[in-house]
Amino acid sequence: MISQPYRLYVERSDPSRNMARYYAMSIEPNLFGDICLLRKWGRIGAKGKMMVHHFGREEEAVRLFLDLLRQKRKRGYRPRASMPK
Repeated sequence: MISQPYRLYVERSDPSRNMARYYAMSIEPNLFGDICLLRKWGRIGAKGKMMVHHFGREEEAVRLFLDLLRQKRKRGYRPRASMPK
């Protein structure tokens, strides 16, 4: 069982380069009891791509979540006030 919710939605925009990207992550359990890190990314307004990582322990998923968060912050991604639907 996941001890606390982990959800993130960040964006990176640069009109001069015609760049409008999003990156979303969440940690959730699957039906078999594994912990999954779901990653979604792409151009804002588009469907984008998705990747799922499976873990046996929550700590491993949280470690990857935080590493990816640091990488995205370095590249200029910033959080939005609310996640889009």
